[in-house]
Amino acid sequence: MSKYGKKQDYTRVKLDMPFTGITSFKKYPICTDLDQLDADFAIIGVPNDMTTAWRSGARMGPRSIREQSSLYAFGASYDHEKDIVYDDKDFTIVDCGDVSIINGDVEQSHENTEEAIRTIIAKGAIPIVLGGDHSITNPVAFALESHEKVNVVQIDAHLDWLKEASGQRFTLSNPMRRMSEMDHINKMAQIGIRGVGSSQKEDFDDARNYGSKIISPRQLRQQGIERALEHMPDGEKYYVTIDIDGLDASIAPGAGSPSPGGLFYEEVSDILEAVAQKGNVIGFDLVEVNPLYDPTHVTSQISARLIIDFINFIIKEKQ
Repeated sequence: MSKYGKKQDYTRVKLDMPFTGITSFKKYPICTDLDQLDADFAIIGVPNDMTTAWRSGARMGPRSIREQSSLYAFGASYDHEKDIVYDDKDFTIVDCGDVSIINGDVEQSHENTEEAIRTIIAKGAIPIVLGGDHSITNPVAFALESHEKVNVVQIDAHLDWLKEASGQRFTLSNPMRRMSEMDHINKMAQIGIRGVGSSQKEDFDDARNYGSKIISPRQLRQQGIERALEHMPDGEKYYVTIDIDGLDASIAPGAGSPSPGGLFYEEVSDILEAVAQKGNVIGFDLVEVNPLYDPTHVTSQISARLIIDFINFIIKEKQ
């Protein structure tokens, strides 16, 4: 017996517990030099919340999501409902750290974000972006221009179709309108929309005139996911932007602008699976996680789980 009570001949196993080690996302390998990037998926944080309109703190989102993702760092996962083993061992997934954010300088921070995402795409990796407020989707969208006909699915409480505010065109309130103005962006589906006051009637009219299908949680439950995405083309490229306030405030209170009447985890996960099955996902972001308003960290945990789910769904389709 050892002095601690164990038999001397027991087999030692190294357990990579959630509370040990360096908390990269899901404890994936780290590659902070994008010039050296060689991966299938590249996770990168954009801790920029300088355009926040309500509760600041989303700059801490990437760090909190990474911490909570360590709970799921035990390798392959088995879904007993679907009888599927999700295993990413044949794919290289790395955590690239964070984009350089210049405090008080939104323009340079957006430029740094766009440059980083362009590099990731040029290296042949799928960018997975952790926000930050929803303004970070603006530079990410510009970086997608090497792809043609990118279809966009937004999961969000708010339409994000504001024209501008005092000359500000690249804030958290208008990434979807800015995307609609880009030549490489094709069709849109906006799911979970219910935020009162975030956009005016004319904004909704403009979005519908663009061809976007706007669906509230109530409509989604009445119509189903298949009908919600029926206007979106099969087999084409897709980008997904997930604002955590698309989920109901009761399960995701740590959001910049939480809203009641939202989607639940299973519904969002099912939407992501449907998108992965419908087309070729070239990237996605998850934004607006604000851990300062959620001492339980359940918002960050759900966010990490959704990101892992989506990676699994994308890999399953590639396999």
